[in-house]
Amino acid sequence: MQYLEFTFTTTPSGEAISDVLSAVLAEVGFESFVHTDELDRPRIALEDGFPEAPIFADKAESDQYKAYIQTGLYDEAALHAALAAFPLPDVEIHYEQVAAEDKNWNEEWEKNYFQPLVIGTPDHARCVVASTFHKDVPTADYHIAINPQMSFGTGHHQTTAQMLERLLDDEVEGFEVLDMGCGTSILAILAAQRGAKHCVAVDFDEWCVRNSLDNIALNKLDNIEVLHGDAGVLAPFADRFDLIIANINRNILLADLPRYVPTLRRGGHIYMSGFYTEDVARLRTAAEALGLQFVDERSRDNWACIKFVKP
Repeated sequence: MQYLEFTFTTTPSGEAISDVLSAVLAEVGFESFVHTDELDRPRIALEDGFPEAPIFADKAESDQYKAYIQTGLYDEAALHAALAAFPLPDVEIHYEQVAAEDKNWNEEWEKNYFQPLVIGTPDHARCVVASTFHKDVPTADYHIAINPQMSFGTGHHQTTAQMLERLLDDEVEGFEVLDMGCGTSILAILAAQRGAKHCVAVDFDEWCVRNSLDNIALNKLDNIEVLHGDAGVLAPFADRFDLIIANINRNILLADLPRYVPTLRRGGHIYMSGFYTEDVARLRTAAEALGLQFVDERSRDNWACIKFVKP
């Protein structure tokens, strides 16, 4: 599979800018996003928020990031439109593009850029997400082994980290779980590790499906089913799930909620993330129109995570 490598430069620099840029690029087909200084530094997601001094704090007026996209999926006009509509003001973004080297650069990317994620506190690691090549990984209540292979979903993004925390906080023992837009399937894997009876993980990207199957086998789990497709694959699952996890983006959630709700049992919950705090009101209106009841909202760095119940 051939990829293009892009180097994006943002002025000014900042973690908020990098988070928004990664989300914007994901929506136009990019499959990974890494800070060029993001080497050899595990990141800790504290339960009460990230450290006051972020690990990748502003160090310069500009920042550089590398991002990758399959050659056949690249749409120059779509990229230009996405950058022109960048939601943060006064940010300049420039990029250079080259063909990725003809080598096993997935392996290179994993070893050089993907670092372990620790959910919890410095004194108590509740969950660690790490790959097989990582050394000195902290002991935790739950350990998720993954080989990300260019799929989104290593847990480092605020939305995924918040979803992991919800799964650690809430009861899932004996549940039937749906993980929509599963990526690497770390959310389904944690649900299974915490006692979920069965999980269905769904993604429209064949690469994510293959990577999910690899990660599930790596964690020696046999109760996660992976499906290739979108919300259209949910028709056979009416009244099936006790919990739905949907970490996607606002527009897909708004479009697909009418297909999610019929699969949720009464008393079941749905977690949604992948959007900004200013999108919560619109999503809440749509969910309540479908009969869901709002439970609560969490946020981190303007990224929201909301919970509903089906009464």
